[in-house]
Amino acid sequence: MNDCKILVLFFCFTGAHLCSGQSLAIANNNLLTAQLDSIHVKDQRYRQMIDDVEAKHGYESKEMKDLWRTINKNDSANLIQVTNILETYGWLGADAVGEQGNATIFLVIQHADLKTQEKYLPMMRQAVKNGKAKGSELALLEDRVAMRQGKKQIYGSQISRDQKTGKYFVAPIEDEPNVNKRRAAVGLMPLEDYARHFNIEYKLPEK
Repeated sequence: MNDCKILVLFFCFTGAHLCSGQSLAIANNNLLTAQLDSIHVKDQRYRQMIDDVEAKHGYESKEMKDLWRTINKNDSANLIQVTNILETYGWLGADAVGEQGNATIFLVIQHADLKTQEKYLPMMRQAVKNGKAKGSELALLEDRVAMRQGKKQIYGSQISRDQKTGKYFVAPIEDEPNVNKRRAAVGLMPLEDYARHFNIEYKLPEK
């Protein structure tokens, strides 16, 4: 009889312990989700002002330079928080921090310096394999890192700007005739459609 009581108490304690652990995990995820949602707002707030400020004051204006200084300062603060999350928990998927929280981790790394991007690129590659990050977002990071390393981009996601005319153009692409096949493989729209968002009339070169 005593053995039965001990067994029942053991299961009750174990169950309570598991429930307590799950509650703590959920609470922690909620805190991280809220933190990342706040970072997302900060990341996008000033970037959403770029078109209006440029249209009103000009691409090379003092107002635009001031805005970019604010964006860069804000990016640095966001990066400290996100790298701390990455070092503590790894690349958190949407199952842990929601779709926006997951996307925010990518955005902050996408807006970081090259050294930081090179450090976390392998982590994001593994996260994609594990279903914790999107291949379409990884493609953008792959392209940005490649260009910063002086290489051609792979997926055509990076748009450059002519400093004299102010017009946008698609930056050089590796194996360009097959770029849409690579884009489709990771869930990106055809490059012709993507380019139109920047008022670029892009034509895929023949093989």
